[in-house]
Amino acid sequence: MKLFWRKMLLVMGAFLCTSSASMMLPSPAAAFSERVLEVGMTGKDVREMQGRLKFLGFYYGKVDGAFGWSSYWALRNFQYEFGLPVDGVLGPDTKVKLYNATTQYRPTAEELGVAPQNQNRGGGGGTAGAATPGGQQAAAQPTTVRRSTGFSDNDIRLMANAVYGESRGEPYEGQVAVASVILNRTRNPNFPNTPSGVIFEPLAFTAVADGQIWLTPNERAKKAVRDAINGWDPTDGCIYYFNPDTATSAWIWSRPQVKRIGKHIFCR
Repeated sequence: MKLFWRKMLLVMGAFLCTSSASMMLPSPAAAFSERVLEVGMTGKDVREMQGRLKFLGFYYGKVDGAFGWSSYWALRNFQYEFGLPVDGVLGPDTKVKLYNATTQYRPTAEELGVAPQNQNRGGGGGTAGAATPGGQQAAAQPTTVRRSTGFSDNDIRLMANAVYGESRGEPYEGQVAVASVILNRTRNPNFPNTPSGVIFEPLAFTAVADGQIWLTPNERAKKAVRDAINGWDPTDGCIYYFNPDTATSAWIWSRPQVKRIGKHIFCR
């Protein structure tokens, strides 16, 4: 009988220790803010994401709190390997999966953005590294501002990249049409609901596949995006387009065709 109660006490003790330990561990909510992170954003939670991706071997860049393209591709690779929807955006599901995969992660001082104590000694102008009256480093603020249109500066910049890469030789109306297709897809339940998700969906755009998405867009492409955002849709709601001179897919040819603008046929 004594042996039975001794075993019971050991089991209960182990349970209490495990429960206490789990309560002490930080949760995904503590590791990340409530923001959905995407390319162009900055902040402490971006630094957290980079550090954890680096811990897993997906990210090789600097842990600097700036969500750039190297962070984007690292996150996409993580999502792919862990069976998540691949969109390069750090949303709630990806945060939980990333946190659970890195419970042993312990950030270094560099990854935390902690500067050496003597870094601010000496002369020099400007306000970089300025401390608050309490002696603590001022926290970095997000730089991506979402406009009244519902799209951030990064959304607009990325769409301009896509328009330029896909249709820089097309008439201006054709460039607005390509931007409109991207926007129409974000509103369609069969596609991702963000420009980055639409543009980088696997096999969606030739410019992504051949790398032309990274060409620097001109002002014409940027203006085409702005016109599309402001309501001009030359396609009348189309969500697909293709070049009839090069398209070999029987499926794309089967889509209901609406109109031709330049070298592209737009369809639903």
